[in-house]
Amino acid sequence: MPRPAQAKRRLKLRQLEILSAVAESGTMGKAAQRLAVSQPVVSKAIADLEQTLGVQLLDRGQRGAEPTLYGRALLRRSLAIFDEINQSVNEIDFLADPTAGELHIGCTETITAGLVAAAIERLSRRHPKLVFHMELADVATLRQHFLRERKCELIIGRMVSAAAEPDMETEALFNERPMVVVGPGSKWLERRKIALAQLVDEPWILSSSESLPGAPLFEAYRAIKLSLPRATIISNSLGLRRKLLPGGGFVTLVPESVLRFGPEPSFFRPLSVSLPSAPLPVAVVTLKNRTLSAVAQLFIDCVRELAKPLANRKKPPAKQDAMSPVGPTRTSRDVRFSAAVGGIADVPQTSQKRRS
Repeated sequence: MPRPAQAKRRLKLRQLEILSAVAESGTMGKAAQRLAVSQPVVSKAIADLEQTLGVQLLDRGQRGAEPTLYGRALLRRSLAIFDEINQSVNEIDFLADPTAGELHIGCTETITAGLVAAAIERLSRRHPKLVFHMELADVATLRQHFLRERKCELIIGRMVSAAAEPDMETEALFNERPMVVVGPGSKWLERRKIALAQLVDEPWILSSSESLPGAPLFEAYRAIKLSLPRATIISNSLGLRRKLLPGGGFVTLVPESVLRFGPEPSFFRPLSVSLPSAPLPVAVVTLKNRTLSAVAQLFIDCVRELAKPLANRKKPPAKQDAMSPVGPTRTSRDVRFSAAVGGIADVPQTSQKRRS
């Protein structure tokens, strides 16, 4: 087996690219089609690579080619090599033109609809040539598939476990607070006072995670000695909630960050029913020992700035069954949102003076 210095002199990036194509395609022929070369070129590149390293990298069979233990080890490191090259090129482009660059981001749907959309909007105004590639999935898929395989440079979502991943850096931004919301046609908008107990028999749209013990809505109902309302629709889709709420027949939960950063006019009308914050924070997650691009650092700085009001907000009232005014009818979104979460701390100064 060659020493590292020998391997460095003889290894070629094209060989690693061909090995990766064969592993992903499953056969030499498909890899050749993908790379627009002949199959003998692929076979020779793999053979030369195996001769250089002194080990068999692929198991060949009737069903195709599959990486061996050695092949998988080389592919893992090759992924990092190509990623660092791409990062270098992107950084050079950004240094040559600070208004340009590309960033691959992984997010959950609700974070994309609120905080991330606001960050992209702000950065796009300042740097109109920036390009953002978005990947939507649950947090587990984002971590395992998109971050570890370096398809995304960073991911943003609510953490699913307090345990730290040994190969990842996690920066907590804020604890998301779910808001009880209805559509513009809901009968509840006509009520001056609402208690959480009054909503127990309403048709709810909930995700499976919102119905579990420890989830804010579950704990709020347990605090007033009531069972969680039966969900009429179980779905993670924010788009489905947008579609069904305007009819006025459903009640659901929407993250506070979506109401704060979402577009105006909103399909979601919050009710002043206090729920506890989620126990685990929304966080930015990156790979350890992976150099972040200038665009990624710019994006993270912007997200931190936008998230500060949510991180520094006042805690909601301790009691969950208190009667409180609905207050969703104000014309200013800042005023309406602030009233819904139980205070005027986030209302602009001019608005506070008018109210005093």
